[in-house]
Amino acid sequence: MGKRTPLFDLHLALGAKLVDFGGWDMPLHYGSQVEEHHQVRRDCGVFDVSHMHVLDVSGSQAQPWLQYLLANDVGRLQQTGRALYSAMLDPQGGIVDDMIVYRTDQGYRLVVNAATGTKDLAWMNSHLCGFDVQVIQRSELAMLAIQGPHARQKIAELVTQTRSELIHTLRPFEGHQEGDWFIARTGYTGEDGLEIILPSDQACSFFNEMVGAGISPIGLGARDTLRLEAGMNLFGQEIDEQVSPLTSNMGWTVAWAPQDRDFIGRGALQAERAKGIASKLVGLVLEERGVLRAHQVVRIAEVGEGEITSGSFSPTLSKSIALARVPIATGDRAEVEIRGKWYPVRVVQPTFVRHGKALI
Repeated sequence: MGKRTPLFDLHLALGAKLVDFGGWDMPLHYGSQVEEHHQVRRDCGVFDVSHMHVLDVSGSQAQPWLQYLLANDVGRLQQTGRALYSAMLDPQGGIVDDMIVYRTDQGYRLVVNAATGTKDLAWMNSHLCGFDVQVIQRSELAMLAIQGPHARQKIAELVTQTRSELIHTLRPFEGHQEGDWFIARTGYTGEDGLEIILPSDQACSFFNEMVGAGISPIGLGARDTLRLEAGMNLFGQEIDEQVSPLTSNMGWTVAWAPQDRDFIGRGALQAERAKGIASKLVGLVLEERGVLRAHQVVRIAEVGEGEITSGSFSPTLSKSIALARVPIATGDRAEVEIRGKWYPVRVVQPTFVRHGKALI
């Protein structure tokens, strides 16, 4: 038996098929993974993401500590509520984890991955020496993600007037505290929407209220195909300690300026960049029948080989798509080995769908 979120019994009552995900018993789907995927692209749906870890960072040296800990620069967050996406690196430039960081009135709020939360906290604590910083894990909080083109409007109709006003004024990648709720305009699907962090004892009733208002519950299966279509990395597949942001479409998250900011892993990234980046993360589209899967070999004529990191059938595009790490010289065509046979694939920018629109 794995760890359970506060909504575990409600998931059972709603008919969810439960699976292990990073040590948590989580809903894979509530009947039809494909229909749940379409529901988010066309309308909206709600995910239980309470397995994610919420960490609050405070103290007089919270900013310089995070500037040392993360590849992106929290000094860019000039206003309360603004957020950024960053990797946390080891000295070799490998990705310990990726996360969202919000600027708050008390300091910063970090949302890190479920399967890596314990490791992340240990890593952070091991680098606290010499800094006046407190890191508090907010295990008493739950987290719900409401995603889709109608998500903000539908949630605004269910909540208090002050929360509704906040939802209507939030900019992308911004989050604010409203009472005992933290409401952010962020997500992991390529659609507009919200992520709401709230007390665990309020999560079930609000989830039920949303379902009663016609907002469909969505499982991890659709969450994975949605994020794949959006070209978003998943820790343990596209990113881990063995790869750097520079080979993972995350170069934009590395803040090189100011030059005197010595973040963990900076030297390794500079050396990698000076030597020349050897590989890149691309999108693949299979034009024939078949399914692209993780770990299938990618062959590029006169260049070399790569490997699929994530692959699946795309419900939005009605094609099989994948993310793959391939040699930097890879052009627009390649082949993938599926059950001993080579199939031609098109190499594209690794964002297939965004805001409901096909980009390939």
